Formats: sequence, structure tokens, C-alpha cells
Amino acid sequence: MKQTFYSNGKLLITGEYVVLDGAKAFALPTKFGQNLTIEKTENELIHWKSIDADGSIWFETTIPFSSIVKKERFDETHNIKNTLIEILHEAYLMNADFITNSQGYSIQTELTFPKFWGLGTSSTLINNIAQWLQIDAFDLLRRSFGGSGYDLACAQNDSPILYQLVNEQPVVESIAFQPSFLDKIHFVYLNRKQSSKSAIASYLNQRGNIDKTIQKIDRITNTIIHATEPKEFALALQQHEIEMSSVLELQTVQEVLFSDFKGIVKSLGAWGGDFVMVISKENPTDYFKERGFTVVLPYNEMIL
Repeated sequence: MKQTFYSNGKLLITGEYVVLDGAKAFALPTKFGQNLTIEKTENELIHWKSIDADGSIWFETTIPFSSIVKKERFDETHNIKNTLIEILHEAYLMNADFITNSQGYSIQTELTFPKFWGLGTSSTLINNIAQWLQIDAFDLLRRSFGGSGYDLACAQNDSPILYQLVNEQPVVESIAFQPSFLDKIHFVYLNRKQSSKSAIASYLNQRGNIDKTIQKIDRITNTIIHATEPKEFALALQQHEIEMSSVLELQTVQEVLFSDFKGIVKSLGAWGGDFVMVISKENPTDYFKERGFTVVLPYNEMIL
């Protein structure tokens, strides 16, 4: 008998990086996500297959139960396998039944977005595994991959959210976000995937006293989620970019790539890759495609 689980992808609109230190973050679950399908087999093995949105297999391996129990590590050419074993090992420590009371599994993951888009390949996997084994996804994330957990909150919610770590515990609030100018918002893929793990490590190494920044970001987030006019929304996005540019000591993506764009471009999540949010009076698709950025999605095609 097959079991199937599904989790939403994510986009972090405000609070990137500083969400780790308790800032309020505004995040949106996407219409894209990942499925996990489980079938029981034998031989105390997991045969794992990961399928990209185009139907191609991007990862395939076989993992003995014993490798999960002892958290076996393979050489550097098997980084994905090592990460998967680490996640499954931590899941085993939280609920050993899937190893001790089973003979084996055939497991398949299937993305509904291209893997390189960065909409949450890891977070949707962790949430799906947590659903399957009936364990706490945030705890599994802390034990394995690390991060703030906002992406898990998106995986689990079908509406816009405010997310905050309070005493290192996730607080999630579903919010209404339906301004009249949603048709002015687009999402553009920057043609390169950014490693959230390395970006977070860099931020944690260089941040100073972050309290004042958190207060500013919280105010900006509040303005963004309550904005009724596109100009107010756009200016708040710009203020957020300026503030985070100062913290990260990096130029904004608009300064680097789109200085002549008539509108506002905001980084989402780890700076330097994945998607940006764009707000402009005119449809920006031609502008970005002329510059080689061919993935331009309107708000209603991207967001749940």
C-alpha cells in the first residue's frame, strides 16, 4: 500500500537572515511543492529515487537500514546521500519504528518545481518525512539541517504567514494578504541557486548588535503586510533592502543587476540567487527576458 505526503514550497518576503535572531518574517507558501511516496519492500533497504519537475531522475541511491542506524558517512562524492542519511538518522532517533518494525521501503520524491529554483527542496523533504513518521518537523530540522524554520511553516500552511522565533520556538500566524495591487507583483528567477546554509553561516559570522535592525525590520514588515497602496508597499520593500544591505555589507540586487529598472526589486531569502520580488506599474516580463532572466511569474501563478 502506498502512502503519499505533500508539502508546499516557500518564498521569504521579509526578515531574511534576521528571522534567525527573532525578527518577524513575512512568508508566502507557493503553488509549487514536493510529493513523497512510500511503498513497503524487503531486505532492510531503502531504495530512494528523487524526480525533478521535468520527470528526470536527479538522485537515486540504495541505503541499508544499518547505515541509517549508525549514521554512516560516505566520501565527498556522495554529499546528497550523506545529507539524506543524516536526516533519516535523526528521524530514527525520534521514532525508530520505521526501521525496527519494517522490512524495507521504496521511496520516491517528486518536485512540482524545477530543483534549481530554490523553493524548498530540503524543507519540503523534511516536512514530508516528519508527516510520514509522525514526528515534529521543526525538531527534525534543528537536529539535521538547521535554519529558522519559516520554510517548514510554509510547507504546512496554505495561506500567507507571519513567522517568528520566540525563545527559539516557532510562532506562526496565518494572515490575510490580498492588496488590490497583486497584479503589479512578479517573481523573477536569477538563473542561479543560492545555498541557504552557507548564506546563513556567513550572516552569523559577521552580524553585530542586531537588536535595532530587528526593530526596524519588524516595522517594515508590518507596513508591507498592511499596505493598501502600491507606492507604500514598494517604498517599504526598498527600505528593507537598504537596511539589510547595511547589515550584510552587500549591494542590493537592484544596484548590482537592475539599476535602470522602473520599479522595485527585492531579494528573497539568501541574497545573490533564487527568486526576487518585483513591483512595477508596467508588466516587467519583457525587461527581464531581454536581460536573460526568462522565468518571470506573476503573483497569482506562484503563490497559493
